[in-house]
Amino acid sequence: MDKFEKLTGIAAPMPLVNIDTDMIIPKVFLKTIKRSGLGVNLFDEMRYDRQGNEIPDFVLNQPQYREAEILVAGDNFGCGSSREHAPWALKDFGIKSVISTSFADIFYNNCFKNGILPIVLPQEAVDVLMKDAEKGSNARMIVDLEHQTVSSSEGETFSFEVDPFKKHCLLEGLDDIGLSLEKAPAIDSYEQKMAQARPWV
Repeated sequence: MDKFEKLTGIAAPMPLVNIDTDMIIPKVFLKTIKRSGLGVNLFDEMRYDRQGNEIPDFVLNQPQYREAEILVAGDNFGCGSSREHAPWALKDFGIKSVISTSFADIFYNNCFKNGILPIVLPQEAVDVLMKDAEKGSNARMIVDLEHQTVSSSEGETFSFEVDPFKKHCLLEGLDDIGLSLEKAPAIDSYEQKMAQARPWV
């Protein structure tokens, strides 16, 4: 998993509330266990018509937002079923941070495990950032995990809270496997001791 330290990128505005995981990645695309390749189907039912053509009005189909790395979203983002494919699809598209007033708990935790920073801010702050995101590719936001701040393109800065352990994992690029590998020397030592103490095992 890549380290997340400081992100300067285009933010796409998505003011819809209650965007659930089936909207993020419809269930028809859940057949894979690979984390790659799902970005093309992110928000599939909103991005494409029934013939598979892009819907021009959808925000991520607009030229100024095709390279968006930040999503400013409405309340209760990631609700619904607990599918981990939702953050997989966001990450594969290129989204590295989602800003909202609230997230569904399971989705929120899955984001950290997949290198995405979900940021909870008060409605007033989200409103400012949403308006800033509407400026398009000329407005780049700065997400600073180390200092726990989000800055608009005009320099207005908002602080956010994040669990210290989750912050550590993102800063160091550690997923569950990476965390286990950090303990590899201790695990090896334990296994050697057990092999000597219980050679019959």
